[in-house]
Amino acid sequence: MLRLRALFLPVLLLLASLWTPAFAQSEGPLVLAAASLQEAMNAAADGWAAKGHPRPKISFAASSALARQIEAGAPADVFVSADEPWMDEVQAKGLVRKGTRVSFLTNDLVIVAPKTKPQRIAIKPGFPLARALGNGRLAVGDPAAVPAGIYAKQALTKLGVWDSVKDNLAPAENVRAALALVGRGAAPLGIVYATDARAEPAVTVAGVFPASSHPPISYPVAVLTASRNRDAEGFRRYLISAEGKAVFRKFGFGTK
Repeated sequence: MLRLRALFLPVLLLLASLWTPAFAQSEGPLVLAAASLQEAMNAAADGWAAKGHPRPKISFAASSALARQIEAGAPADVFVSADEPWMDEVQAKGLVRKGTRVSFLTNDLVIVAPKTKPQRIAIKPGFPLARALGNGRLAVGDPAAVPAGIYAKQALTKLGVWDSVKDNLAPAENVRAALALVGRGAAPLGIVYATDARAEPAVTVAGVFPASSHPPISYPVAVLTASRNRDAEGFRRYLISAEGKAVFRKFGFGTK
């Protein structure tokens, strides 16, 4: 018996040493997140990692681009959209794990100007946005697909000024690209989220859109059907927890 124990002990020790890499998942979930979430989502990922979990890997882009990646079979685990319609589309195709979709963040829509050329604009029906632009263009996320651009078009249409500026747009691939155009002075004005304006020291807020001028800005999160990462659901729960929401509030987001 002692001889058998001596024979098998090294094997058992070897199996024990292999247990962790073989059975424990060492990689965090892949999160596809709206571009406007960059600073806040990275901070949330750091908070999750500080609890002893593998840090999530995060890919930022326009929600429209991320939704198309998911539909094309991207091996992602969690999706956080800057609007409900793009999550609706992904869910309608059976790509969202049942029972995991939750809307948890809100935001405001603002007009920004370069800090070197600040403006103050009273946003109300019929306000002279075209005059404020002068010969420049209005930087926006592509209003045909990017949530921030869609919200912008909805707001400007409701306020009766869309027709006056629709031919003078600088459409960008996502809201951060629109923000960058204003930050470097390539556009005199842009429409972005309030949280984006806080993240870019080179811009200043020229005006805030009334909440009634556009549908509520809402960020849903969900685990994707194809996910096999055991931390995906845990990270989603962390994001919507009181602790997770507190992280986003530090960056200016509203929470639900």
